[in-house]
Amino acid sequence: MNAPSQTTPSNWNLPNILTSLRILFIPVFAWLVLSERWWWAFGVFVALMITDKLDGDIARSRGLVTDFGKIADPIADKALMITALVTLNIAGPLPIWITVVIIVRELGITFWRMGMLRNGKVVPASRGGKLKTVLQTVGVAMYLSPLPGWMDLPTLVVMLIAVVVTVVTGVQYLVDGAKANRKAA
Repeated sequence: MNAPSQTTPSNWNLPNILTSLRILFIPVFAWLVLSERWWWAFGVFVALMITDKLDGDIARSRGLVTDFGKIADPIADKALMITALVTLNIAGPLPIWITVVIIVRELGITFWRMGMLRNGKVVPASRGGKLKTVLQTVGVAMYLSPLPGWMDLPTLVVMLIAVVVTVVTGVQYLVDGAKANRKAA
């Protein structure tokens, strides 16, 4: 009796199409922010973030996880968030230092994870990492929304909390990774 063969899902599936659309719409989103079409930029950003949630949920629930998706999804996520932050700096409302701190952490942890992966260690997203993503998303969405002036301070506070969680979770990944390496050695 032959064991059932496991087939690899095709790269042409709904989650990967959603991820690809997210990547393709990043320049449109950037143009909307830079031309200060705030409500349109907000709507496109929300739609792109919804596709991020959907593609992962669909891929896991329907067994459509692919190597392409594992690589393209995080790239799409980072590209969208970095584009949002940089364009908000150019358009004016977001302090540049916030963008610098977030980008350094995001790219630093991404490269660190790639190094860990080369050593055969997969570093999954932590709860704190997921909270970081939610806070960054809410902060960016608030900056994109043409809210009344009295919302400037709450918007900044949400983004400052996002920065703190971003830094703390980045440090936590490194501390946990060092502990795991010592334990393995």
